[in-house]
This record gives sequence, structure tokens and C-alpha cells, in this order.
Amino acid sequence: MSRKLKKTINDITQRSLITHKNPKSPISEQYRTIRTNIQFASVDENIKTLMVTSSGPGEGKSTTVANLAVVLAQQGKSVLLVDADLRKPTVHYTFKVSNVYGLTTVLTRQGTLTSCIQKTNVPDLDVLPSGPVPPNPSELLNSKTMEATLEDLKGTYEYILFDTPPVLAVTDGQILANRCDGVVLVVTSGKTQNEGALKAKELLDNANSKIIGVVLNGKEKTDNTYYYYGTK
Repeated sequence: MSRKLKKTINDITQRSLITHKNPKSPISEQYRTIRTNIQFASVDENIKTLMVTSSGPGEGKSTTVANLAVVLAQQGKSVLLVDADLRKPTVHYTFKVSNVYGLTTVLTRQGTLTSCIQKTNVPDLDVLPSGPVPPNPSELLNSKTMEATLEDLKGTYEYILFDTPPVLAVTDGQILANRCDGVVLVVTSGKTQNEGALKAKELLDNANSKIIGVVLNGKEKTDNTYYYYGTK
């Protein structure tokens, strides 16, 4: 990897993990607001497994789920972030871990969860990277091995978060949404088309998922903060 490319990746990583790098920033506070809203949404039914997705690419889902994982861990909760975007994984870049082994290694029974889950620099936060990109992501996520893996993880962690591909691009997210306690949809102000967001919601509804909120990303405010993140 060239020095310039490595520096670019490191710069992106530092910006994307703002809740860890700058926990007192206004944006970090908004992530904590999302955390609180999710926890209030689970008053009647415990939300242990949470999927974060978007309608299309480049809308901030991976940044959102990474920071959400951090603020949950900052509460002293045991958290696992799973990179279930088996087509364009990013979690290993964000947390600077190896992607030689990961979720696909477990699902193809070439390795165990214990050997593939990795610690991060954030206390109480582990990650399960995607592993090698497979030729059949949807089939792996829809397998009985995936179902058994999820049950195993529930016995170890208080929160399990999934980063998935955009729901309009492929069916992977719809498959996993049905197996999670809740789904958060990320949209970007000025970028996400209304039709795309509505179609994404329709697909998630058809998958019998429970959409607990929407994160509005990239909304300018008038009080000199740059972004607003919230659920509704």
C-alpha cells in the first residue's frame, strides 16, 4: 500500500470514529442521542441485535453503525460490530484490524467465532470483520449456519450490531433484517431520494423487519455545528 493511500485511509478512519477520537464533540453527543432513543425504543421488547443500513451507497451507514457501537461500549456494555457487508466491507479499515479471517470464515466453517472476533482499541467493543469476499453473500447470510452463529453471539454480547449493504442494491440486508430485533435506516440530506427511502422502507417491511428509527445524516444546522444525527 502506498504511503499516500495509507495516509488517506487513516485520515478517513480518524474522521469516521469521532465518538472515540473526540467524545465531547457536538456530533458525538448526537450519536449518544441516537443511543438513548434506541434504548427507549426497546422498553417493551429488548433490542439486542441491531442492523444499520441505507437505501443506497455513500449515505453514511458504516460511519453511523461504527460510532453507535462505540457509544454503546462507552456505557460499559459488551458490544460486537459485525461487518455483514460481504461485498464492500469497511469495518476492518475503520478499526484497523485484519480481514484475513471473519464472518465468511465462520459461515463456511473454516474457522471459529473465537478465532475470528478481534479486540479493538475501544474498551468493551469487539469486531467481526467480513473476511474474504465470497461469491455467494446472500446464500451465506441466509444459511442455517448464520442462524446458529447469531444465537451463539447472543449468549456472549449485550449488543450485536450489523453493517449491511444498501437494501436497494442487493437482498443481503433484507435477509438479515428479518433476524434482527431492530433496523435503523440511514438517509443523507440532499442526497437520498424520497423514492429510494420509501422503497427501502417497503422492502424492509416486506422482510418483516422492525424499523425502529431513521438517522438523518449531513443536515446542516444554524448553530455552527456541521451535522445532525437523530432518530424519528
